[in-house]
Amino acid sequence: MPSGAYSHGVMAAFTPRQTSRTLHGKPTQVFLQTFADRIMVLVTQMGKIQVALPPTIPLNLSARDTAPPDKLFLPEPSPAIQITSLLGSAPSEHLQTLHTLYASQIATIVWTEEAQHGLDGQRRSVVVGLSLGKQEGDANGEREVFEGVMSMVYDLLRSS
Repeated sequence: MPSGAYSHGVMAAFTPRQTSRTLHGKPTQVFLQTFADRIMVLVTQMGKIQVALPPTIPLNLSARDTAPPDKLFLPEPSPAIQITSLLGSAPSEHLQTLHTLYASQIATIVWTEEAQHGLDGQRRSVVVGLSLGKQEGDANGEREVFEGVMSMVYDLLRSS
């Protein structure tokens, strides 16, 4: 079985995976590395955040069934998510909120994908590193980059 694929109920090898796209005119890379106790996702255009959700908090897996097949499915992050800034902080309140949204959504996608493979009981913390170019005041650009990054995260999680 290829590195990074699911095998025997556990995310197999710890081979890093990465992808890149141009989002809103900026080259964007997403890097995913799995470890036994956590998953690290780095998103870079230009702070690291750890996201945890206790395994006792259920994920809403049924929402995927009602999502249109041609639209990006973004599972709703739980209000019980615990976010801890590890290195530095965003330079503005707007960016702090945006970074929190990225981290919560990325972690929720990771946990939802793992739950689809029977790994919900082993919910690992997700460490998210963000380095995004300036897009404040450009809501369409922020949305394009956000949805593009989430699509890239899905691609990496589903690649083998």
